[in-house]
Amino acid sequence: MSTYRIASIPGDGIGVDVTAEARQVLDRAGEVHGFRLEWTEFDWSCERYTKTGRMMPEDGIDQLRPFDGILLGAVGFPGVPDHVSLWGLLIPIRRAFAQYVNLRPVRLLPGTTSVLAGREADELEMVIVRENTEGEYSQIGGRHNPGQPGEFAVQESVFTRVGVERIIRFAFELARTRSGRVCSATKSNGIIHTMPFWDEVFAEVAAEYPDVHNEQTHIDALAARMVQHPDRLDVVVGSNLFGDILSDLAAAVTGGLGMAPSGNVNPPGEYPSMFEAVHGSAPDIAGQGIANPVAQILAGAMMLEHLGEKTAAAAVHKAVEEVLAAGSVATPDLGGKSTTTELGAAITDALA
Repeated sequence: MSTYRIASIPGDGIGVDVTAEARQVLDRAGEVHGFRLEWTEFDWSCERYTKTGRMMPEDGIDQLRPFDGILLGAVGFPGVPDHVSLWGLLIPIRRAFAQYVNLRPVRLLPGTTSVLAGREADELEMVIVRENTEGEYSQIGGRHNPGQPGEFAVQESVFTRVGVERIIRFAFELARTRSGRVCSATKSNGIIHTMPFWDEVFAEVAAEYPDVHNEQTHIDALAARMVQHPDRLDVVVGSNLFGDILSDLAAAVTGGLGMAPSGNVNPPGEYPSMFEAVHGSAPDIAGQGIANPVAQILAGAMMLEHLGEKTAAAAVHKAVEEVLAAGSVATPDLGGKSTTTELGAAITDALA
């Protein structure tokens, strides 16, 4: 029996509740499909920051290095600025482990509805491939003359040929396993250095994949198309900022953030990859036991697939779909009155 060492970081708010349910589902998947998950839990969170001044200890990255995968709950809570929580935990892990692909698949699941009227499930499925380690999310820059009339802030973007080429190539390889279509998010008509560079590299990579249909669309027009004609999109590749925005929009039109998983992936497998729900810690409903655990459970399924347990991952997806389609167990965001634990238990039982 294979055993995988998994680091669990429940984090903040509803992250704690949904991670507990995801672990229960994944453990059952292991029992049914002949593998074992060996969990180690870390209390790295905003609560820890308020006590110690750090989201994680100084040797946190070294502690995570031996693991086969990381399941992250959510990061962020009132009282701790978002840039502190993200740059104190999430972004350092992504960069230290070269998790340069942020993979965000979205689709309309059975038993759920879209905010887009008249759209069927087969029209609402796509995957956002977001560059995850450079781009607009850079530490280069600063604020000058603070508090003075002439105060100003400078924020630099960093686009390397290695970084841009590898994320675009990943998108093309992924498209070959799907519909054979890639759309690149750009804004080269307004951002005159980084985006033309992105476009040039995209064209170079595209020439190596004549079997994959490709197009480039400005981010504003692409956002409109995602709402008006989502059926025309499949694999969308974008920079760190553009991919972040588009993935939330894609999740919103395919059932909401409570249904959307994501993976911070190191494709060569040199380091552990990290999986999480797209939604945040939702402090407004934290501790009420009503959070939807589906996104976190599907993030766990992505982790299983990444580990090579593809049959188990497919079984988790099937269990989620069966429970949602039945409709008898649903959290308030899905129109029901069930608790986080009840929905998690129903999905766990469906795996049996």
